[in-house]
Amino acid sequence: MKIGKLAVAGVSLALAFGFTACSGNTGGGAATSSAPVAPPASSSEAAPPPPAASGVDFAKEVGVVLPTNAEPRWVMAQTAFQAAMPGVQILFSQGDSATEKSNVETLIAQKVKYIIICAQDGSAAAAAVDEAKAAGITVIAYDRLIMDTKNLDYYVTFDSVAVGEAWGDYLVKSAEQPQGNNLWLYAGSADDNNAFLFFQGAWNKLQPKIADGTFTIVNSAKAEALKGTLQLTHQNLADIIGEVGVMKWSPETGKQLVQANLAKATKAQKGVVYALTPNDDTAVAMSDTFRADPDVTKLYNTGQDFTQASAQYILDGRQGMTVWKPDPALVQNCADIINAVAAGKKPTVVVTEYDNRAAKIPATKADITVVTKDNIAQVVTMPGSPFKIENGKVVNA
Repeated sequence: MKIGKLAVAGVSLALAFGFTACSGNTGGGAATSSAPVAPPASSSEAAPPPPAASGVDFAKEVGVVLPTNAEPRWVMAQTAFQAAMPGVQILFSQGDSATEKSNVETLIAQKVKYIIICAQDGSAAAAAVDEAKAAGITVIAYDRLIMDTKNLDYYVTFDSVAVGEAWGDYLVKSAEQPQGNNLWLYAGSADDNNAFLFFQGAWNKLQPKIADGTFTIVNSAKAEALKGTLQLTHQNLADIIGEVGVMKWSPETGKQLVQANLAKATKAQKGVVYALTPNDDTAVAMSDTFRADPDVTKLYNTGQDFTQASAQYILDGRQGMTVWKPDPALVQNCADIINAVAAGKKPTVVVTEYDNRAAKIPATKADITVVTKDNIAQVVTMPGSPFKIENGKVVNA
């Protein structure tokens, strides 16, 4: 069995789709809160080895602001931070940009030297970055690019285009008929810069097969009109994402979108369904909804984040694939950057840059792993896997 691992290094990118970064996450909806939220006591993700000693006091000098502790992805990230940066303070914004800004201000008042932010809204987060920079703090954007500020120091990320390409590649390879396979398109959120990159990546693989008739788009007239265009503009992408539904990474919204599309679709547009479902939390809800329709005979669908629910769905044949973006790797990149800056050196993990509309931000690219039913038993044995399989069940490692 082959593990699909994609690595990107030494490439300089100026993003063509640099709009706002995530609202919520690449995961479901979040509760709101008006104050910093303390982290929960435990989580399941296996920890990476701690970084080499650098003289950095992570407990006093580093603060982390994550979107919410109501979604599995960010709880796993929390555990990775705690393992790599002993004593680090982690605050959760609970899906609210105002709380996020308050969290950053709390860390500024504590005179930390480094702040790591996974933004709710990339443009809204710029003001908090500017405040932190004015206080002499090094600011790192985590997973989601913070837009419209020259004061962002670094960006640690995975290759979002490669994530989408993995989705598209899976659907193309799964096509059962030479022509007319029913393709249903969905996307994460129109206020999430990553969502544009994910979709463009998927389009890179799908567009040639839409143009030659291998796939027929069921739920997007705008995408159908652009089937002859490989490289979409930001406006093209915004038009398609707006048409297929503003999901905001919400499982309930994903379910409702599928229900509405199924209600309009003919029996011929169902049958074997190929669905671009944008992350694991939404994929589970959307998979259940598709499979509840008696006219849907088979489903091939996508995901990302490698949550426990989706890992079980993949094992059971109820979800086609996911993309594991291991937080330990991303957190280690943060630690490496901080250690290098503290030592007065250039971080060697920085291999590329992203244009956030105000500056080109030095960035990293961590590896991703494609997970399917064929290789999941192998993936869960990899270092850092949050899960293991026991008696056909996915359980915490």
